[in-house]
Amino acid sequence: MSNPDKAEPRYTTTPAIAVEGLSKRFGSVQAVAGVDFEVSRGEFFGFLGPNGAGKTTTINMLTGLARPDAGTICIAGVDYTKQPKAAQRLIGVVGDESNLYPELTGFENLCFCAALYGMRKKKRLARAGELLEMFGLKEAADRKFGGYSRGMKRKLTIAAGIIHDPQILFLDEPTTGLDVASARQIRQLIADLHRAGTTIFLTTHYIEEAERLCERIAFIVDGRIIRTDTIASLLQPLQGKQVMLFEVERDGRTLCGKLAAAFDNLAFDAFSDGRIRAEAAGPVPVGPLVRFIEEQGVTVLEARRQQPSLEDIFVKITGIETDALQREKEKPGGSA
Repeated sequence: MSNPDKAEPRYTTTPAIAVEGLSKRFGSVQAVAGVDFEVSRGEFFGFLGPNGAGKTTTINMLTGLARPDAGTICIAGVDYTKQPKAAQRLIGVVGDESNLYPELTGFENLCFCAALYGMRKKKRLARAGELLEMFGLKEAADRKFGGYSRGMKRKLTIAAGIIHDPQILFLDEPTTGLDVASARQIRQLIADLHRAGTTIFLTTHYIEEAERLCERIAFIVDGRIIRTDTIASLLQPLQGKQVMLFEVERDGRTLCGKLAAAFDNLAFDAFSDGRIRAEAAGPVPVGPLVRFIEEQGVTVLEARRQQPSLEDIFVKITGIETDALQREKEKPGGSA
């Protein structure tokens, strides 16, 4: 996927992204509050948090769509504030909504985007054809973009974002609103781009997506990064843990204190939607737990074993209930 027009080396010791003291306020709302982080060349970096946490505002500042109130941004060693055009040549951007033209065909959209980056006609025609083949859209090349399915639109939008073979690709909620099969295809395409050497900066509120794709993650809540670490390091405390999830007929939080007192060798989390999570270093005593809960006059609707995951770590670090994140998944995308 090389671009003959680009002569910059793909890998150096300079970070792909270096951010220091980045802040942005909208009226009385502090959307981003002094965040600092670095992303290495070739890394798959995730920005994880609920809608309104500051993910989209951060990515907008990193890609030049919003001006920071304070802080610095360097893209592959280029100061974005002082040399915005030089920095923009190094990045590709795929927003949470498509900016392609419904009246143009898939092929025409890609060629138009390539022209915006100054690619010569022969090269942009070849590159457009290459990407349509790569993304499984060759048969739809001459169809108008407005007639594409949602999954096809997302594929073409990503193809447009990498038409100039950028060193760094920013992806803002790339699978939100897609069906399961389309989301799986998009994740595979993104993983393939990363394996080919592209640095990827992903914002998402899908915890399982971040766990599956990313090498390192920053948790952002209320505009502040509260932890940055590798997936392996984040999951290490869960090694050997066993988890059971109980569904009860009412708010599970009313039982959490009683359960903790009666079963002091277990750790409990309870949620407003009737879920109770029990964690132990060994087997979880399902029968005694069900009996205890029902002795409190609460019916147990379901009990199932759950694989410990990054979702558990996110809840412990942020204090945000997983049912709140689940509700976010039903929304079309984040505004901040």
